[in-house]
Amino acid sequence: MNTEVAARPTLFRQALLSARQGIHLPSFDLSSQDAALAAGEPWRVRLQTLRGGKQEGVNVVEIDNGRLKLSVIPTRGMSLLRADAGDIRLGWDSPVKEVVHPQFIRLESRSGLGWLDGFNEAVVRCGLEWAGHPGPDRFRNASGDDVEMNLSLHGKIGNIPASEVEFSVDAEPPHRLRLRGLVEEKMFHGPQFSLWTEISTEPGSLSFRIEDAITNHDAHPQEFQIIYHANFGPPLLEAGSRFFGAPSSVTPFNTHAAKGLNEYDRYTAPEPGFVEEVYCLYPGGDAAGRTALLLQNAAADRGVEMAFDVASLPCVTLWKNLASLEEGYVTGLEPGTSFPANRRHERVAGRVPRLGPGETRRFGLDFSALPDAAAVTSVRERIQALQSATPYLPR
Repeated sequence: MNTEVAARPTLFRQALLSARQGIHLPSFDLSSQDAALAAGEPWRVRLQTLRGGKQEGVNVVEIDNGRLKLSVIPTRGMSLLRADAGDIRLGWDSPVKEVVHPQFIRLESRSGLGWLDGFNEAVVRCGLEWAGHPGPDRFRNASGDDVEMNLSLHGKIGNIPASEVEFSVDAEPPHRLRLRGLVEEKMFHGPQFSLWTEISTEPGSLSFRIEDAITNHDAHPQEFQIIYHANFGPPLLEAGSRFFGAPSSVTPFNTHAAKGLNEYDRYTAPEPGFVEEVYCLYPGGDAAGRTALLLQNAAADRGVEMAFDVASLPCVTLWKNLASLEEGYVTGLEPGTSFPANRRHERVAGRVPRLGPGETRRFGLDFSALPDAAAVTSVRERIQALQSATPYLPR
């Protein structure tokens, strides 16, 4: 743990898993009713180990803050499986029903599409060495050699088990609940990345926060990418649902998506055989550099907001996969350092940043479940005001 975390006063702190200390709790269950923690809004945290099929041995941590329940998967790169707040679900129904252990994933299968064998999360990271579509890429490695490699879809970080996982409760009100994890993407003659991530929420809140710190531990500069693949299906996604951002431009990913450019922000009912559409957005920010994305249902009385800094996450990919429910009816709102084209394309476009030796880059996203029309309207009007101040150019 870094010094900032170590210095934070806590009511409670427990290592759930530690490769360094040889800790692996088979289960864990703690609530606000336990001695010395019975203060404020009720909450509960549980660790369970899944059994059977391809999810054998997968750890899931559930954090229930009294109004919002988060399910986090340390075994799958600290991805968020789903979030539930009453009748609002942040997540989707993938054809992949089990929480697949990374040991069953072969990223290179089906010409680099093996990542899809485990894809069913509400929020999964793409990265860190690369984050986009599969295919060959020529680049100069850290040793100065010009090399070629075949990249698989969306990188490796989402299929690397966490090495360290810790739960803590802040001593000071509102007693924020924090789950921290370390995921390392390292290899000999390859990337030397660490990802410290924290997913946190306040008791009784309808919001949660993801804060990430990516560090390059190599002695050489290293390219990196990250895309936060946030995915939503019913009940938020339905015929008549709408997306709101504040883009300065919207560019279709290909000629197929170009046909739907005029309706890029609107959703239809499930359509068997629907061919996915992808749009690349540059979001505008407010005076503080913050922007927000909104997905609202057809009645505009339920929704989800995502807020983040445009300086750190300057690109947003809007993915529309409006196929049948059986195929996976889902949309993705995906802030990132780049768009999801192959890294060779993103590099030419200047969208592949580099981390210097020992350098750390930080990212943060705030998610809020919106439970009624007033909450949805408030976010929508804020985004529309931001849009009116942002020059817009469809491309």
